[in-house]
Amino acid sequence: MSGPFATRWAGELELWAIPEPILNQAPEPPWPLPAQLFQVDVAKPRPETPSTRAARSALGDEGTVLDVGCGGGAASLPLAPWAGEITGVDQSPEMLVNFATACDQAGVHHVEVEGLWPDAAAQAVVADVVVCHHVVYNVPQLGPFLEELTRHARRLVVVELTDHHPTSGFSDLWQRFWDLSRPTGPVADLFVEVVRELGWNPTQERFRRSHEPRTMTKDDYLAFARRRLCLGADRDPELSEALGESWPLMVPGLVTVTWRPDQRRSGG
Repeated sequence: MSGPFATRWAGELELWAIPEPILNQAPEPPWPLPAQLFQVDVAKPRPETPSTRAARSALGDEGTVLDVGCGGGAASLPLAPWAGEITGVDQSPEMLVNFATACDQAGVHHVEVEGLWPDAAAQAVVADVVVCHHVVYNVPQLGPFLEELTRHARRLVVVELTDHHPTSGFSDLWQRFWDLSRPTGPVADLFVEVVRELGWNPTQERFRRSHEPRTMTKDDYLAFARRRLCLGADRDPELSEALGESWPLMVPGLVTVTWRPDQRRSGG
């Protein structure tokens, strides 16, 4: 049975569903993510974040990493110099190709598991550190998801998420093009309460997203934003004007949430 915080999380996520009349007229499915948006260039130094520091501290020398919802490997590739092996789990074959390429470039041994967590958990190895960045807002049922994350971690679980829903940056555009008000929850504080409700003792650290170079052209991003907003290509000029140079639309506030699998309170 879900506790009140987990139930609230699921309910608030449900409010983000696109209304059927808008969804039914969409020229293309709105949810696929372009793999190039998540490519990682290992040759370019990335600033160390609280998430990286926490994982690196728990990793030790030649520890193993499990990256759930790995995308191109942004969560785990910064750990490559200290990792003996990185396993990436993602439901997208294209994302896994980018992940494997980046791991090869970084010179770290890697394993790919195609599937959606927690269904893919049976195929994944237990690792010293489990990282999961920018995934949980896609997970209505957090209980089974977090249980499997923790079961696969020997030392530490590191979850990174935006302080507000990651598509909040599109809210003004939904209002402009569809006269549709978007929700404001759930937020990272509620996620922390769910972790605590499940019995673990989470720590959290807030920080701001650093400026990162764009990995796709504006035309490609425009096509992505058009699909996300369920618009046709005929609206591209208006959408391009609305975007201006403020793209990609990302929530700047980030939160690192960590917990140790061996510090679960009784009854959780």
